[in-house]
Amino acid sequence: MLEATGLTEETQVPEGTSSLDRRRFMAWFTAAGLGTTALPSYLWSQARKGPITKSVIAAAEKVAGLEFDEEERELMLRGLNQNLETYEALRSVDIPNEVSPALNFDPVLPGRSIPASGPSIVFRRGPVRRPVSDSELAFLPVTALSELIRTRQVSSTELTELYLGRLKEHDGVLKCVITLTEERARRLAKRADDELARGIYRGPLHGIPWGAKDLLSARGYRTTWGAKPFEDQVIDEDAAVVRKLDEAGAVLVAKLTLGALAWGDVWFGGRTRNPWKTDQGSSGSSAGPASATVAGLVGFSVGSETLGSIVSPSTRCGATGLRPTFGRVSRAGAMALSWTMDKLGPICRSVEDCALVLDAIKGTDGKDPTVHDAAFNWDSRADIGKLRVGYLKAGFERDHRGKEFDDRALEVMRGLGMELIPVELPGEFPLNAMSVILSVEAAAAFDQLTRSGKDALLVRQIRNAWPNVFRQSRLVPAVEYIQANRLRTMYMGAMERALSGVDAFITPTFAPGVVLATNLTGHPAVVVPNGFRDDGTPVSISFIGKLFGEADALAVAKAYQDATGFHEKHPPAFV
Repeated sequence: MLEATGLTEETQVPEGTSSLDRRRFMAWFTAAGLGTTALPSYLWSQARKGPITKSVIAAAEKVAGLEFDEEERELMLRGLNQNLETYEALRSVDIPNEVSPALNFDPVLPGRSIPASGPSIVFRRGPVRRPVSDSELAFLPVTALSELIRTRQVSSTELTELYLGRLKEHDGVLKCVITLTEERARRLAKRADDELARGIYRGPLHGIPWGAKDLLSARGYRTTWGAKPFEDQVIDEDAAVVRKLDEAGAVLVAKLTLGALAWGDVWFGGRTRNPWKTDQGSSGSSAGPASATVAGLVGFSVGSETLGSIVSPSTRCGATGLRPTFGRVSRAGAMALSWTMDKLGPICRSVEDCALVLDAIKGTDGKDPTVHDAAFNWDSRADIGKLRVGYLKAGFERDHRGKEFDDRALEVMRGLGMELIPVELPGEFPLNAMSVILSVEAAAAFDQLTRSGKDALLVRQIRNAWPNVFRQSRLVPAVEYIQANRLRTMYMGAMERALSGVDAFITPTFAPGVVLATNLTGHPAVVVPNGFRDDGTPVSISFIGKLFGEADALAVAKAYQDATGFHEKHPPAFV
């Protein structure tokens, strides 16, 4: 194989070659099918510089923020060199991305309980007439589409063909599709229609076409994670969410874009666009789900969030997004980025749509050990007057861009008869420092990508992108990662005390610390459109619930959404 490429064991990299170019060469070499076991000897010599010395330890101390004396360094030498052998042993084993650590994060503190099982969800059903135009039909919320299918005014096959056509028509502009699942979609749509003809109705998602962020596996189709090194990857199983939506009767029509390895809106095929302003990215990392849903290309979509990846694109595109409680939805079959922070959730055109999708995908599956079978007692007719609703006082009081929209949101809430209770996030902790948890776990999830040099194939090669963050995170001391998690436990207790007087609270979506804090503690968030700027682009407001308290947060968000109607506007270029 070496001869076929013109390379030999004696091949040398020219003097002065940059480290990035070296990594690109490694990526090319392994992509050629030769594998790391056949790398020329010079590459191994670059990776192994010889034994650790006291001067190396002294340099490493600076990276770790520590200082040892000469005697201490001498004592460390033998053990640190033995550690190198340990690392080699660990790295000799191929660990697939889906294998989680033998440690599970639980947002529920010891001694606390979670909601027990409750009654089935209750959602509004009213008479719905089929719109005159297909465009109007495409933009209807799931609650309306569901009734049209149930009453057989529209077939699932007809709706599926409509959305497949719109995906093909508009993807050239939006760049929101990685793979259309046409064969699968037509088969499931026919099943839905045939079942309905026999009197079998699976529920409100029966026959509804949807799109999956392409970090969810679907048997027989690529699951690319938005990243060039995985462009041709096929995972031969359905993710738990895909399987549950199949069982609910929904019809998967497309695998939608995500920023490479779930960061941003840039993937190997370009940048996904905001339907309201197509010269602007859709934000990320659930870039495609938000863009496609808002442009009327799918009935709903499922995205993921680790640190803002549902909240941010929902805000940018004007979608209604739900980030569920950590441990509410199984992540089996989804790309792992952070085992203690990843969450899957719906991106829709209305709050109630989010509730219907959550009800279908929630609960255990026997594969994700972090998932609880907690109650989700959603009732669209719930009396929000019985809820204690707070507002993030510091977030609303600070001077910030978009403050006028946030202030009006408070006025609307008070106009609904709510006596808002001021709340504050715990302020005595180094919140930003705890984000090291995410970067370290992500570096572990993509350890082999970094060591193979294939990280050089990712499109974004800047300081604030995964390739660099993965490398930096390799140098975070294990002790500091554990300490950050211990601080996280303390912060969770402080958050519980801070929110003890409310059932949910309203906050400016990007108030300082709120996205990071609530992702670290595992609290659910609902983000809804909150008006439009002069350039026609949307803004948002968010509602944070208690752990496994999505029903209350959704109820408050629905009351606000019903009172404002911002979600009923659609981007003119796609109507």
